[in-house]
Amino acid sequence: MTNFRHQPGPPKRILILGAGGHGRVVLDILLQSAHHQVVGFLDNNPNIHGRRVDGIPVLGAIDDLAHVAHQGDVTGVIVAIGDNGVRRGLAREVDATGIDLINAIHPSATLAHNAMLGRNVVVAAGVVVCAHCQIGDSVILNTGCIIDHQTMIGEGTHICPGVRIAGRVTVEPGTFIGIGATIIPKITLGCECIVGAGAVVIDDVPPMATVIGVPAHQIKLASASEDEVAMLLPAHV
Repeated sequence: MTNFRHQPGPPKRILILGAGGHGRVVLDILLQSAHHQVVGFLDNNPNIHGRRVDGIPVLGAIDDLAHVAHQGDVTGVIVAIGDNGVRRGLAREVDATGIDLINAIHPSATLAHNAMLGRNVVVAAGVVVCAHCQIGDSVILNTGCIIDHQTMIGEGTHICPGVRIAGRVTVEPGTFIGIGATIIPKITLGCECIVGAGAVVIDDVPPMATVIGVPAHQIKLASASEDEVAMLLPAHV
């Protein structure tokens, strides 16, 4: 993890993986940054290959990354796909190629000087991240969400618009927190759990569980082996 203010060197030439709705949001964020030049999209929908999305060309499929990156002198990639597992997996594939995974941080976001961000992180408009928070790789902090002090957000998590997470919360990898949900202090949200829109979470949520309501209550628990759960647990740093 690095401090989000560290943006050395000349502007990077960027490819965005995914040209859907989330990809357009990421494009808008990057276009407002002097640190990035967006070269194009890659997307697995063949119907949009060769077309433009918000003025930016769709240069091929995601499997074409190595070729397109070489041809376009690409120096950075961001995975703009909403599905947590797919986004996390593709980010790891990009990492294996040696191309840098970059972050998209909207200029209206407020991040504490000591907040730490991983790579392939999207921080949308109006987000607030407070002191001593740690945001893992491939996390989406969506529009207007608030992450209070000393909270840890695990890899591949999606925090939806308007979510309010209090201090000292641990959000384990792969979690999805629905729009407008509230998490009280010192709660742990287990890996791959789902918090429904508008829920108010006042107790820990087990891994793979789905909770909804005010206060939040469990309505579903997906099955997973102990080994699978252990693989998803966060690495505390």
